[in-house]
Amino acid sequence: MLYRYSEIFRTGMMATDLLLITFSWLGAYWLRFHSGLIDSSQGIPEFQPYLGTLILILPISWWLLRGRGLYESHRTSALYKEVANIVGATTMGLMALLSVSFFIRDFSYSRSVVIIFYVTSIAAVTLGRMFVRGSLRGLRRKGINQRYVVVVGAGRLAEEVIDRIHRHPETGLHVSAVFSGHDIPSRSIGGVPVVGRCNDIKPFLHTGRRIDELIFALPREDWTEFDKTMADLDDETVSVRIVPDFLNMLTLRSSVDDLDGLPMISLREGPLMGWAAVQKRIFDLSVSLAFITLTSPLLLLVAAGVFFTSGHPVFYRQKRMGLDGKVFNMLKFRTMKMGAERSSGPVWAKEEDPRRTGLGSFLRRTSLDELPQLWNVLRGDMSLVGPRPERPFFIEQFRGEIPGYMLRHKIKAGVTGWAQVHGWRGNTSIHERVEHDIHYIQNWSLSLDVRILVMTLWRGLIHRNAY
Repeated sequence: MLYRYSEIFRTGMMATDLLLITFSWLGAYWLRFHSGLIDSSQGIPEFQPYLGTLILILPISWWLLRGRGLYESHRTSALYKEVANIVGATTMGLMALLSVSFFIRDFSYSRSVVIIFYVTSIAAVTLGRMFVRGSLRGLRRKGINQRYVVVVGAGRLAEEVIDRIHRHPETGLHVSAVFSGHDIPSRSIGGVPVVGRCNDIKPFLHTGRRIDELIFALPREDWTEFDKTMADLDDETVSVRIVPDFLNMLTLRSSVDDLDGLPMISLREGPLMGWAAVQKRIFDLSVSLAFITLTSPLLLLVAAGVFFTSGHPVFYRQKRMGLDGKVFNMLKFRTMKMGAERSSGPVWAKEEDPRRTGLGSFLRRTSLDELPQLWNVLRGDMSLVGPRPERPFFIEQFRGEIPGYMLRHKIKAGVTGWAQVHGWRGNTSIHERVEHDIHYIQNWSLSLDVRILVMTLWRGLIHRNAY
């Protein structure tokens, strides 16, 4: 029923949003001047100009919310994207209101009213959307407001699409059938019957069964079938979506950009852009400064120990590769004898390494030699958490041997990382280390950084592979 009356539903959503915005504006006026919570001893302005301003606020709000796609279907989109669009539209609306009010010289709006309106309108529209979203998803879980889809493709990618649809019944998507590109590998995929090949799709659409959408999840070798099928469906009204076959590609986070109407898919984007990068940098600065302050007596003690047991220099600077392949000098307390690599050249550290000093063995075993890297974090060369940086000499060997190795450099190198807290440090498997590093980049969040730091302090400082 909801499917048939989607236009009425969208109109109701528009009316609800505008009603909430109206209440937010009028409520802001009441809260500022009549609630008694804010001092209004300097006088209460007339209500009529504020009421009249709704003639301006409502059409602008409707236009901006509609322009942000907030009245399109959001059954498969994340809530945070909808909230971000609400904030963006409200901010643009506020700027428009302030711009117009600049030219109205005979009346001045209360700044408190404008600020209260800005906050409450975002909150009200967001809560309204959350209520509607929750209600719709509850109905869809019960089998109401379904969209019936057909998956085209009978390989691993199609199986992944069907599995994800089945895991999220709140989207209201129901897979009715599967069509393969060439051969029919099995009778069913994920419990959904495979009923034919691509050239059987058009007759299937005319069997009287309700089909709202085709989802193409063809492997790359079957993409010739896509052109033929789309040409065959030119005179049909069914909606079409495409899931690109990237399962065999090493990717980080993907996104779709628009270049003057031309969609472009990004496959190897790092997670730290915009506010995410700002959050991580603030986190790095504040936590590293706190660590330096708390450990300063220990830093001085270790520095004195290195100096009195093996002389100058106390610190060791080593070339390492960081973000986007940029080389920087990583700081450590010196744990090797002077000129340790003069005859051998760059080599991996090994257990019972004769090049280490007496104190150096202890510093490496306890990871105390890594503490000066907090200065690299302050400088911006490194982050507290990220893939451990490697020497350019070894990177030249690994980049051609290990698939996806260079993807580690799409984020700042870290003092500690996901691989290290799982034991992949020192002379251990590079393949496992790279897999853990890419997992971290794909799933980055500030809470994951906090978790890794806690794991490092709890069990990652002293390790059998630290030598």
